[in-house]
Amino acid sequence: MTDAPHVPVLLRPLIAALAPIEGVWLDGTFGAGGYTRALLDAGADRVFAVDRDPSTFRMAQAWVGQYGDRLQMREGRFSQLDQLAGESLDGVVLDLGVSSMQIDQAERGFSFQKDGPLDMRMGNTGPSAADIVNEAEEAHLARILFLYGEERQSRRIARAIVAARPVTTTLQLAEIVARCLPRQKPGQSNPATRSFQALRIAVNEEYDELYEGLAAAERALKPGGLLGVVTFHSVEDRMVKRFMQLRAGATGNANRFAPEVEGPPPAFELVGRKAAGPDDEELAANPRARSARLRVARRTDAPAGRADSAALGMPILNKGEKRR
Repeated sequence: MTDAPHVPVLLRPLIAALAPIEGVWLDGTFGAGGYTRALLDAGADRVFAVDRDPSTFRMAQAWVGQYGDRLQMREGRFSQLDQLAGESLDGVVLDLGVSSMQIDQAERGFSFQKDGPLDMRMGNTGPSAADIVNEAEEAHLARILFLYGEERQSRRIARAIVAARPVTTTLQLAEIVARCLPRQKPGQSNPATRSFQALRIAVNEEYDELYEGLAAAERALKPGGLLGVVTFHSVEDRMVKRFMQLRAGATGNANRFAPEVEGPPPAFELVGRKAAGPDDEELAANPRARSARLRVARRTDAPAGRADSAALGMPILNKGEKRR
């Protein structure tokens, strides 16, 4: 690994929106360390760097020493960030989704362009993508592809996967999916994109992690503390947007004729009315940023509460299940 192998997405607008940066911060998705280093260089007294993938910390050993005790590494999920920090925070940043360095490692099983074992786990525990692909009932597999990947041919693909079992490698799965869909045209995304996204989300419980992580940030942040979240697809962005609006009391009155009902005091204030996206300069340097969106909110002194998962538009895999 080089000293800075990957380009952090929306780094400049993130640091600008969070300024002035001081006190104790937590980077819940450490990855290659881009956000953590930027926070420390911008003036944070200390940063807790959290990641469920232990390999990220090993790859960072070449540069972490320059920050001394200001950098505290914590292996774990950002859904438990308040417990991992163990103290109140001045800021929390989250860069969601899979990192480019994980995709680049064929042995991790995230890429449909490089052959490798069908794994997709961001950490080292729990069922792999191969476990789901080879053990799930056809109807359940189809629901994963439809709900988490918005794949319209989910039933056809699930049926083909079941017929081809055992499916053990990434290219084998990509070929099965490709045979179920129209031939890829120039400029279109790979036919396997949605299916691989769906399986990755299911393996890593990404929507549950986001839901719990936002609640953990609300518990951990001091009054005046900032929460910055970068998302990469519409479902994540919808959840973050609705969480911030709901917890800021900015959802409005659905029925203008009904009397207003006074709710609990808002736990956040919105910073900026719209999500920030990449500018032309960043897009030219890093095309991966094209779908990225940044949203920021500031913690108030109101007690921490709990957002309803249905109100956030969180996809629920099991019908009838509801997270609180």
